[in-house]
This record gives sequence, C-alpha cells and structure tokens, in this order.
Amino acid sequence: MILAHGSASSWHSPRNQFVARVIRGPGNGSLLCDLLSAEEEIGDNVTRSLRFDIGLLASRLAEVTRWLVVQLATRDLGIGYFGSSIGGGAALVAAAEVGQRIDAVVSRGGRPDLADDALPRVQSPTLLIVGGYDDAMIRLNKEALAELRCGKELKIVPARSKRSALCGRLVWPTLVQPFGSDRLNGVSNTTHRSRTMREIFRNRIEAGQLLAEKLTRYANQPNVIVLGLPRGGVPVAFGVAKALRVPLDVFVVRKLGTPGRRELAMGAIATGGVRVLNEEVVGGLGIPMDVIDAVTAEERQELKRRELAYRGSYSEPEVRGKTVILIDDGIATGSTVRAAVRALNAQHPARSIVAVPTAAGSTYRELRSEVDELVALMTPERFYGVGEWYQDFSQTSDADVTDLLERARSYSASPNVAGPAKTGGE
Repeated sequence: MILAHGSASSWHSPRNQFVARVIRGPGNGSLLCDLLSAEEEIGDNVTRSLRFDIGLLASRLAEVTRWLVVQLATRDLGIGYFGSSIGGGAALVAAAEVGQRIDAVVSRGGRPDLADDALPRVQSPTLLIVGGYDDAMIRLNKEALAELRCGKELKIVPARSKRSALCGRLVWPTLVQPFGSDRLNGVSNTTHRSRTMREIFRNRIEAGQLLAEKLTRYANQPNVIVLGLPRGGVPVAFGVAKALRVPLDVFVVRKLGTPGRRELAMGAIATGGVRVLNEEVVGGLGIPMDVIDAVTAEERQELKRRELAYRGSYSEPEVRGKTVILIDDGIATGSTVRAAVRALNAQHPARSIVAVPTAAGSTYRELRSEVDELVALMTPERFYGVGEWYQDFSQTSDADVTDLLERARSYSASPNVAGPAKTGGE
C-alpha cells in the first residue's frame, strides 16, 4: 500500500507512520513517501502552488509505482493507494494513469473531486471515506463518486467518532476484497470544524448576488457583458448579470491536456474558435504539433457539444471592444481561469475582469497582474477547495446552465424586472 499524504504533512508525521504501521500485517506492506522534495516543500510553504498541482503529484506517485513493479521483492505483489486530503485526488489521477496494475484506491478525508476528468478513467475499486460532520467534504465526495465508473463505495464516519479511536480501528483489508469490511474506518478531517455559516455562501446564486455588489459601477452599461464559466460559474454569473442588468452568456473553455499527463495543460481552446498554447509546456516537453492538433480536435468536439447544449441556435457572444466580466464559482489553483483569460484576450476585449466569490490567497496575488481587474469577496490563505466556502455546492447540470441562460435572456428583454433570483438548478 502506497500512502500519499496531503499538504503540510510528510512521512515523518506520527499519524502517517501510525497508519502505515496498522496497514502492515500478514501479507500486507506499506510505503510512505513524500511527493515533493525538501527544497520544493520549502518553496511551497511560501507559494502554496505545488501542493495543488495534482498532475505533478500524481505523476510522481505513478513513478513510485513503476519503480515498485520492477523490484524483485515487490514486482509480484498487489498494489493499492491510500490518499489523504489532496493526496486522495492525486491517488485517483495516478490510478487512472497506471490502470489495472492498481488493485484498489482509498481516499481518507480526501479531495477526489480534484481528480476531475480522470475520475471516469479509474479502473481500480475505490473507497471514499469522509467525516460525518463535514457537509462540504461529503458533497465533494458524493459528486466524485457519481463520476467514477469503477467499483466504488462512500463510507461516512459518524460525526461523534473521535480521531484517536478511528485511528485505532483503521485496518486495511486484503486487496482481493477491499470493500464491505467493518474493519475499515476513516480518520476525520477537522478543516471545517471552526467555520461558521456566516463565513460561507448559501449557494452559487447568493454568491453571485453578493459579488454583484462589488461590480455596481458596471450596471446598465451597454458595452458590458458577463460570461460564466460552465458549469459552476454560470449560476454565479446569473446573479451578477441580473443585478447589473447586462447580458449573460457562457464562455466555454477546454484545456488541452498534455499526453500522459492530461491534468497538465499545454494550452486551451475556447468559444470563438480560439486556441492558445502554453509555450513553456509545449517547448519544455517537446510536444510535436501533430499531437497538439490531435488533442485539439478531440477537445473541440466536446466544446461544440457543450456550446450547442447551452446556447442552442443563439450565436456566440461578440466580445471584441467590450468590457467582459468573466465569472467562476471560485479559484483554487487558477489553471482554468488562466486558460480562459488567455483565450478571452485573444478576442481583444476592451477590458477583461475576473470576478469570483472566493479565491485562494496565493492564487489571487498571482492572477492580479494577468487581468485588468480581479475581484474576489474572500481570499483565504488556508484554501483546500472552492466547495468548502459553500453551504450548497451541488453539481450544476447542463440543463441548469441552459435554464439560467434562458432566464437571463428574458431579464435582458425586460430590464425592469425586480425581485430575488430563484435558485434554479441550485
């Protein structure tokens, strides 16, 4: 069992070593390893960027796995991943990359949602464990569970359970039958225990209404358009556009994943037929243009599907020479927003503004120089995911997006409509 811990932890941690000892037993072994070097850890304590680089962490976990399978003592053994916190997301991405060689994956108090597009590609039986008091984390794990196509189970540990007691009962069952055993329990995560309901948004619609209060100078301006990033950014954008009485549309962005490391973006395509490349990634890895074109063609099909689903017969928005307010439901690492900004700027807006309810403090500081204006209601330094700042972070569907766009068009046609926005699909 390879243990992938989260940020602000290491293989020296007494808790990590305890878990490793419990896992070890007749027929089972454990391997604790840090996925960042000591030098990287020092730098990351300042930048807080590498700890959220799921692609990097997963690639190193996969490399550890490849090393194990060629060692004489371990090459014939089954291999599983045990991921904690952000390590849970990295473990699932690595499992998708390595494939059937991974016998099982366990995410304890983890962030499986960070695995994103890798979730449907995971073939290994997967167990998600989360504390019962942690509503935000439960929602994230349930949404990730729905994306998994493998054997899967979500175990919610009762809220009254004590961490020490849970640690004492944590036993890794045999990899042949990784689930269905009462012996496997989780260690709860206390990240959210001290947060009050006043510090989080009720849902994305409310977040948009509050965000609009910071953007009132753009109200009723004929040259302003609000673009929401599907899918979660659209309910927020709806609240903003309705309050400002300006048009709403979607800006569909598809990241171009690097072959072999799909979570590392080598570029992006977006609404308007735009493609931008990350020259640093493309040049550094020596990715040939025919490979880039092949990935682009694949992602363009999905982009067209989404645009047709969201916009129907309506034409793409004209952004050249306009003030564009680009909105998402939050920013963690900033990779999606960066790709969107690059694609948007290629269409020559007069002014580009990124507005979000919440953003990681370190990412907020990095992004300020990349846009004309960056607005965020909250920029916490301790940031483990967008979902932790919402009471209701349920998944937004394609139907929800379409419904909100239709409602926004009716509001644009009747700008004097008043009253609170309904929550729609939220």
